[in-house]
Amino acid sequence: MTNPITSLLVANRGEIAVRIFRTARALGLATVAVHSDPDADALHVRSADTAVRLPGAAPADTYLRADLLIEAARAAGADAVHPGYGFLSENADFARRVEAAGLVWVGPPPGAIEAMASKTRAKDLMRAAGVPLLEPVDPATATAADLPLLLKAAAGGGGRGMRVVRDLDSLKESLDAAAAEALSAFGDGEVFAEPYVERGRHVEVQVLADAHGTVWALGTRDCSLQRRHQKVIEEAPAPALPQDLRARLHAAAVAAARAVSYQGAGTVEFLVGADGRPYFLEMNTRLQVEHPVTEAVFGLDLVALQLRIAEGEHLAPTAPEPSGHAVEARLYAEDPAHDWRPQTGVLHTLSLPDHVRVDTGFTDGDTVSVHYDAMLAKVIAHAPTRAEAVRVLADALARARIHGPATNRELLVRSLRHPEFTAARLDTGFYDRHLATLTDGAPDPALACLAAALAEAAPDPGAPLAARLGGWRNLRSQPQTRRYTVSGTEHEIQYQPVEHPGVRVLAATPTLVTLEVDGVRRMFHVKHKSNTVYVDSTLGSHTLTRFPRFPDPQDRAAPGSLLAPMPGTVVRVAAGLAPGSAVTAGQPLLWLEAMKMEHRILAPASGTLTALHAATGQQVEFGALLAVVQEETPS
Repeated sequence: MTNPITSLLVANRGEIAVRIFRTARALGLATVAVHSDPDADALHVRSADTAVRLPGAAPADTYLRADLLIEAARAAGADAVHPGYGFLSENADFARRVEAAGLVWVGPPPGAIEAMASKTRAKDLMRAAGVPLLEPVDPATATAADLPLLLKAAAGGGGRGMRVVRDLDSLKESLDAAAAEALSAFGDGEVFAEPYVERGRHVEVQVLADAHGTVWALGTRDCSLQRRHQKVIEEAPAPALPQDLRARLHAAAVAAARAVSYQGAGTVEFLVGADGRPYFLEMNTRLQVEHPVTEAVFGLDLVALQLRIAEGEHLAPTAPEPSGHAVEARLYAEDPAHDWRPQTGVLHTLSLPDHVRVDTGFTDGDTVSVHYDAMLAKVIAHAPTRAEAVRVLADALARARIHGPATNRELLVRSLRHPEFTAARLDTGFYDRHLATLTDGAPDPALACLAAALAEAAPDPGAPLAARLGGWRNLRSQPQTRRYTVSGTEHEIQYQPVEHPGVRVLAATPTLVTLEVDGVRRMFHVKHKSNTVYVDSTLGSHTLTRFPRFPDPQDRAAPGSLLAPMPGTVVRVAAGLAPGSAVTAGQPLLWLEAMKMEHRILAPASGTLTALHAATGQQVEFGALLAVVQEETPS
């Protein structure tokens, strides 16, 4: 051991910081957290031995400030820094500054980070190393034969700066938009183009390398189910790959690592075409979000191995053998049915069955902030076979109790149970094809509304209601007994002590209602929070409100008003846009960033922009008036 570590600072937040602290404690290390002002009472802060404040709220003022992070390590007496993922985890300058400060950098050498930081330069290296890749296309000379094209930011990932171009007329506009987004996200507006592989699979290889020449290829992962080029469901090993292709991917990943003298944990990502041909995408020089599926299959702790490699230890000559299959789902606070709109607010309850692994940065009562990524948790199931792992994960998510902001939980369950997914027919176009059906047809809330009404009327815990159901009906009329709003539809509940065929109330307390429905006994767990009621049962989960909790501001706005659909920051205004500008229906006017995602604000109709209240860099609240478009009068 040449670099013994005694105290570790994690230059990150949320779930990954909590996860790293868990391993650090198991290894006997002291732990140091850093936090912005909104994160002052976050779970990762409460999980550490020591915490240092980074004044401010925006990432640029806090978690992206290398100087403040190094000062925090010195102030707390840390002798090592782990960057987690995101933020400065792939910043070579930060790694050099950590080492220059006399601290141990728990990551790859700065030179390796730098070599892979630019996707264009990384491809040159991989070409020389014999790694298969897609050749770039010069946008200036692109023809119809080159379509479709994928535009990508050279300096970043996570879907930022990415655009698919299917016609030459939109190429320039897409290039400009991709470059602007890349500049905003990464400080570098370089964008390149390459062929877009239709129905390709996103397959990656986890590598681990020490400073003594040993490189492990820890199997494959499939991460094809993505929204906005960001992963949603991942699994290991990647299913339905021929053995020769699997071996080729392993060899290419090891060659990539050796080409840059890699050390630590990293991931080499490939796109596998429908014809089975693999193409190098990029190398992530850090720990991946989806690393738990590899840990489950190989029985390893990758963070512990990162720390030991940073201390100078040797890896064993060969990697352990894999066992079974693991699947991970990312639980987001977002609304997939409405353009994946991020959600914020208090997370009253986050509870999942004990037989799955849950990596999270939240506990009950924490607030989901607008400032950071919308991921609430990663849920991981491991089983002897893929079919069993998928079934266990879907069931665990269905049984979860999640009370607070809307989430993608139902989408995850339906995705895991979709025939294409269960048959391992995977590709990155899954949500393009199936999102509408996966988000359609919510479970009937009638029984949930009844359970909520009975729970509210229950005199005290444990006291049964010797009553039978009178009936219920979905109306948009005057309330009679109890009235709830579910997804914008009013449900009126009437109940009285008379017989009603098929339904009996067996018992009701303020938290648990038991009904017998057509001879089947069903239990409904009820939780009240102010005017919101959460009802969970095997029939589904519902969020009920006695009246609209967040009335749609459009109901109160003048026609043509463009209102902020969420709190966020205006990152761009369309070039030349000003009061008096002519606009067309569907034209992007503004770009709003919230929780690490960009959202376009479109013109609702063709006409004239009569007011513009938004400016680049402006922070806006939910419902803020951004602009007004006066619709043109038909001649």
